Amino acid sequence: MNDVFEPVRLGPLTLRNRVIKAATFEGRTPGSMPSDALVEFHREVAAGGVGMTTVAYCAVAPGGRTDNGALWMRPEVVPGLRKLTDAVHREGAAASAQIGHAGPVANSRSNGEPALAPSRFFNPLGMRPCKVPDAAELREVVAAHANAARLAEQSGFDAVEVHLGHNYLASSFLSPMLNRRRDSYGGSLENRARFAREIVAAVSDAVGGRLAVTAKLNMTDGARGGLQIPESIEVAKLLEADGGLDAIELTAGSSLLNPMLLFHGDAPRRSFGKTLPIPLRWGFRLGGSAFLKEYPYREAYLLDRARQFRQELRLPLILLGGITNYDTMRQARDAGFEFVAMGRALLREPDLLRRIQSDSGTRSACIHCNECMPTIYTGTRCPLRPEKQEIR
Repeated sequence: MNDVFEPVRLGPLTLRNRVIKAATFEGRTPGSMPSDALVEFHREVAAGGVGMTTVAYCAVAPGGRTDNGALWMRPEVVPGLRKLTDAVHREGAAASAQIGHAGPVANSRSNGEPALAPSRFFNPLGMRPCKVPDAAELREVVAAHANAARLAEQSGFDAVEVHLGHNYLASSFLSPMLNRRRDSYGGSLENRARFAREIVAAVSDAVGGRLAVTAKLNMTDGARGGLQIPESIEVAKLLEADGGLDAIELTAGSSLLNPMLLFHGDAPRRSFGKTLPIPLRWGFRLGGSAFLKEYPYREAYLLDRARQFRQELRLPLILLGGITNYDTMRQARDAGFEFVAMGRALLREPDLLRRIQSDSGTRSACIHCNECMPTIYTGTRCPLRPEKQEIR
């Protein structure tokens, strides 16, 4: 299956290759608006050779932002996002918008609006309780996802990625630990999956057939009592049967409970702690080692979990986690994954893919130190990358 760099279909799209730039929060949206720096971030990755780059994170509502500097989808952002998609298209790549609601991961103090959660939960970022939405309020969030997808289409995006991972709002409904509701959105797995399915259906109804519709789905939250692989496979089967998705990107970990399960490699506790505001910094000093656990890095570190989904699903799947060289890409293809997603390696070297195409023996310069993680507050970047390097 030596076809990583050949054109491939993703729903209504044809991508120039099977490599997708994974959604990586860019920290380049001052005033919740697209900036020239955001445009350049994605133009550079597109120039580096990916088939598609993903803009993260596009909140569907003001309260769905991770903090008040995050972008949220409204008519005012369309011209800036159109500038971004035009730049990406000129480099020969497609552009995807990751849409979602941060829910219990939102900083309610920063946003000035209550963070939402399926059940009573104390929001550690805003240092206040979350709001538990009723069914009518959930329908408003579903409608907001459809509206965000339509705005993404107006902005020139080729695809939208629905965020169903990392214990953002839809993901938190899937978690039996975070979702203790007793209505039609809680209890059984089918009920807990209802909200995610309604969101995907609304997005598909809004733009499906014209834009590719994908979802980022947690395989496991990485926490006792959270979503685990057997239930996540059943959720994926329900989404597949609903017919609203063109592909699923498999992820893992929780921004609330276990973020390092997604990243693997060194845990940058010291530098991460310095970026947090007081009083979160004090709490992190006490519990940072428990929150930022350390998982040894290896190539394709989510592959073993993802294989279980591949065995049960016919829907195209995107493998994320430790994809840094051609051998690993071929390994993913041999295991039946239609696409691979790259993140940190492209922060280090945006042109890595073009160099791999020229020399299949090329190895990434990323050392998996994860010092890029604390930079999300000041513009996500690899601290080891030369300041003046530019990809054309």
